[in-house]
Amino acid sequence: MTLDELKHAQRQRLLFLDRCFTWRGVARRRDLTERFGISTAQAANDFRAYLALITQNAPEYDARLKAYVAARDHQPIAPSSMLDVFGVLDTTSDDELPAALPRAKRWLDPYVATVLHDAISNHRKVRIAYTSMSSGETAPQWVAPTRFIFDGESIHFRAYSYKRGEYRNFHPARIEPENAFQAGEIEAPLPLDSEWHTLSIIWLRPSARLSAAQAAVVRREYGFSDDLLKVEVRKALEFYLDRRWGLNEAGARLERVRTEHLPIEAG
Repeated sequence: MTLDELKHAQRQRLLFLDRCFTWRGVARRRDLTERFGISTAQAANDFRAYLALITQNAPEYDARLKAYVAARDHQPIAPSSMLDVFGVLDTTSDDELPAALPRAKRWLDPYVATVLHDAISNHRKVRIAYTSMSSGETAPQWVAPTRFIFDGESIHFRAYSYKRGEYRNFHPARIEPENAFQAGEIEAPLPLDSEWHTLSIIWLRPSARLSAAQAAVVRREYGFSDDLLKVEVRKALEFYLDRRWGLNEAGARLERVRTEHLPIEAG
């Protein structure tokens, strides 16, 4: 049996167990019953299924704690995001204020999304009224959307701008939703989106202004395994990486050492 062979509901419960063992070091049946509202018998079955997936250094039952305890060198069966990790470490009760900052509610108009998706799927161009955040101007323009992209918080779309004669990233919320959205055929083949088909290999290090102790902390925080941290992203998305990691901000804890660009074969 593998994790992928399980039904979705049980797979989610086993992934939660895995995070408990990885980040708490301990797990009990009530972790599953309270989290997922399942019976004790089902929780016991989930524990058996999880332990069957562990090939070595499996958690062992501690009668004193009445819990399974992870081995010191426990190896998780799946990676965890920081949000996943917080989900098992947070001890805030339901009647307390949350222990995490609220996430910004990014708005996306469903109709605008469907118009863009239709244009992408059918290789058509569409006329939009788009507000620039730099100039404040709202001007109609023809764009040929090619794909949706995600920066970790907001959905954007990549499109060829006939007005600018180049590919750009656009934010759907800046499109006037009352626009008529005139659509049209793309008469001539679009040029190659060179930035999309270029891989940026970015090498980072702790900022030179940091002390040795501070630099060591940054290396742990960002998971350095060598002197430099290697990050790969499409060149078209570099802007979002810089913004989310604060690479261009004063007081940034990380700084670029170099950036290499490699072509990506167009599919």
